[in-house]
Amino acid sequence: MRRTSRMAVTVVLAASAVSAACSNAGEGMTPGANGPALLDSADQIAFGFRTLVTDGGLLRAEIFADTAIFLDQNTRVSLRTVHGDFFGATGAKEATLTALVGNLSTRNNVLEAWGNVVITSVDGRVLKTPMIRYIQSQNQVSSDSSFVLTEPGEKEIRGVGFRADPSLNAVEVLKVQSGRGGSFKLPGG
Repeated sequence: MRRTSRMAVTVVLAASAVSAACSNAGEGMTPGANGPALLDSADQIAFGFRTLVTDGGLLRAEIFADTAIFLDQNTRVSLRTVHGDFFGATGAKEATLTALVGNLSTRNNVLEAWGNVVITSVDGRVLKTPMIRYIQSQNQVSSDSSFVLTEPGEKEIRGVGFRADPSLNAVEVLKVQSGRGGSFKLPGG
């Protein structure tokens, strides 16, 4: 009789632990990471992913990811631990991107990245934002999220929403919140 009650207590504790683990299953997941449901619908999964984004034979970006999950007949790729390099018209590297996750549309060459996104230009400009969208056909990065752009010489601008070339040479700020360290040319000004 005593052995049965110990076994019942063990079963109850095990069920409680499983229930607690399941109730937290979605916490901490990043946007676009649907866990097992995403894996169930994957066409294929690749580790150590690398792809080139070109425009008329000109290399525009090279995208790397630790994990790539191919979906929708391989027209959409869900990426984890994203790193990308952007290249200019001469083929020289102009900037680097890092992010926690991303989605790459192979139909229209659009990369969306989010989770601690950082773009660093080769001349020292750094843009930090929660999310960006890179549109290959326009050679443009944009976001409607908050951002911080810093430049050498301790210049800094904070705002919400921007459009820029990947090298951060021409940045259009949609809404300025604050700036310091020098002057900035504002659109329409």
